[in-house]
Amino acid sequence: MVGMPESADLRTFVHDGRTAVMVGSRVLAVYDNGDLAMRNMVLVVLTELGFRGVRVAEVFGLTPEHLSTLRGNARRHGSTSLVPQRRGRPPKLSAEQARQARAWKADGVSDAEIARRLGVSHKTGARAAAGGDPAALAQPALDLETAGPVSVEVESTPGAAVRAPVLVGSSGVDDARPLVSGGAPARITTGRFDSRYAGAMLLHAFTDRVGATDLFAQAVGAAPPALAGRRRFDDVAVLSAVSTVFALGFASLEQAKHPDRAQVGPVAGIDVLPELRTLRPRLAAIADRCDPLALQRSFATAMLDAEPCESGLYFIDEHFMPYAGALPVGKGWNTKRRHAEPGRVDTHVADARGRAICFTSGEPSGLSTSLPPVLAQLREILGPDANATVAFDRGGSYPAVFTACRNAGFGWISYRRGKPVPTTAQPTQTMVRRNGKDTTVTYADETVQIKDYGSARQITLFDGDTPVLQILTSDTDSDPAKLIVFMRARWGIENLFKYLDFYGIDYIADYHATIEANTRKIDNPQRKQLRADLATLAAERDKLRERIGALHTDRAVTIEALNRESTTAQRRIRALDKQITELQQRLKTVPAKLPANAIDPDAARAVHRTQRRALQMVLRLLTANAEHWLAHHLNTYLQDDDEYRATTRNLLHLGGTITYTDTTIHIELNRPNTPRLTRALTLLLDEINETPPHIPGDPRLLTYTLKP
Repeated sequence: MVGMPESADLRTFVHDGRTAVMVGSRVLAVYDNGDLAMRNMVLVVLTELGFRGVRVAEVFGLTPEHLSTLRGNARRHGSTSLVPQRRGRPPKLSAEQARQARAWKADGVSDAEIARRLGVSHKTGARAAAGGDPAALAQPALDLETAGPVSVEVESTPGAAVRAPVLVGSSGVDDARPLVSGGAPARITTGRFDSRYAGAMLLHAFTDRVGATDLFAQAVGAAPPALAGRRRFDDVAVLSAVSTVFALGFASLEQAKHPDRAQVGPVAGIDVLPELRTLRPRLAAIADRCDPLALQRSFATAMLDAEPCESGLYFIDEHFMPYAGALPVGKGWNTKRRHAEPGRVDTHVADARGRAICFTSGEPSGLSTSLPPVLAQLREILGPDANATVAFDRGGSYPAVFTACRNAGFGWISYRRGKPVPTTAQPTQTMVRRNGKDTTVTYADETVQIKDYGSARQITLFDGDTPVLQILTSDTDSDPAKLIVFMRARWGIENLFKYLDFYGIDYIADYHATIEANTRKIDNPQRKQLRADLATLAAERDKLRERIGALHTDRAVTIEALNRESTTAQRRIRALDKQITELQQRLKTVPAKLPANAIDPDAARAVHRTQRRALQMVLRLLTANAEHWLAHHLNTYLQDDDEYRATTRNLLHLGGTITYTDTTIHIELNRPNTPRLTRALTLLLDEINETPPHIPGDPRLLTYTLKP
């Protein structure tokens, strides 16, 4: 009879990736270290041979409870229960693919290209290239008995590793912050990329016409001394990438995390779209070093040089952006909700073709206050000698605004405020043509005097014999019918706001604000109280007078009672007249409005900082103008005035292949679904290829074709 084995003789020996189970000098089993199924089977067999479970668990570094579970599963379900079941999703890459990814990374292939070759996301490809366990690229199957803490290392600078991302300081600059993908996004040298957003490459035909490369480079400028020598990002590529994100319909910067970054990057000339934690501080750093309004003026000047505004007519209007935060922000009128609420106002200038020219941003103050500053920007864009006319709504129809337009060298045209005033000129009928249709209008043309301004031309429109609106203008020579069409075309700027909503112009983008004393004038509560007291005294006096009249008509009242009550009432009326006179004189000395901090010393207001948001607005307007240019050039061949804007917007999401070579960048777009659109797009690509554009910051020419 064979004796029981001694548990003290049981031991394991690990060598060259394999584990040997021994009793004394005898080898009972040998298996690969990663073969958990074989290990579990050896555990169960050892206990069946008579070894104590506590000793077996101790030798293999397990708990007795786990070993007991394995034995119970083997008795109930057989050997199949000893094979570990993977938890979570299956791995996206095999061990062989992970080894291939590391080899490509060692050869200098970018993370985005590795992900494209493997057919996985950028993050999965980056982890595999960094040497991560392929089984851990999805939710891994862990041995809960032996697994220890897991950490991921990312490279911040060559030769150094950190355990966690470096956080951004209050300065908003993240040059020291590493990317999980292994570094900053890099310019693509060569490669072939399939992108679902290849259609957005069409926008470069416009951005190159307005010199985006040079203008972005001027805006970026040189790195400040504090950042000299630190790892830098390609800021021109960052600006181009953010503009692409807006073009694809991701209205806020925070929405940049939703598209596939590896497919957006090649559209901007980089291997991958930077992460949100890179985009936000990089844009903030660029905005803090540049003048966004000057950048927008440069873009507008280049755009008008390429395609001038032949009519010389520019529309100005305000756009209100509500603010829902807790800061004491000034209130303005929200035309969408029809009530006043905290917010900010952008004053935009658009030309007669519906292109965004320039803008200013500030507190809600009304068009009469915000219009003069934007005139200075428009004059700088057009030049000192250019003749132009600005059109605006009733919100700016004040003598002070007319005077500001005249001083800035602009003609002006607007609607008259209030109800139409009587006209002295004889009405005339004429035919006007607008949007391809002829319409008969009745008008009266005359010259009127405006207080605090001087003479101006007034055109009164009639509906039958009734005047319905009046137009005021400084233009005394143009045909009245032409001026009427000009004012009706003012709705072009309203359409611009509708299109700009797609690009997120309502987003505040930067919540930093300066808290300062509130010096804005508000209603004087003292004057309000005096007026209330005056109304109370006047009401009491009126009641006494009514009482005297009632006594004289009441036959039941005796003469003695009538005289007594009438005398008392008259005495009180004389006293009230004296008090009313004193209050009226006092009321004249009390101002109607006072600064808020004069009424309440603690009154404060928050003024949002516009620098960082303004840079995003520049990118939004650049994208909107690029889409406008592309849509109108496409409609030359499409001839669909109802749907050409929506069709253009869908083309930006047209998939295709982008091929980067040493000398050129070729975009091969998928064919649209309809023959009509395919024909129009083919002709548009032929037009663009006549003068091949560039990606901002990349000297290689772009060429476009459709897939056969």
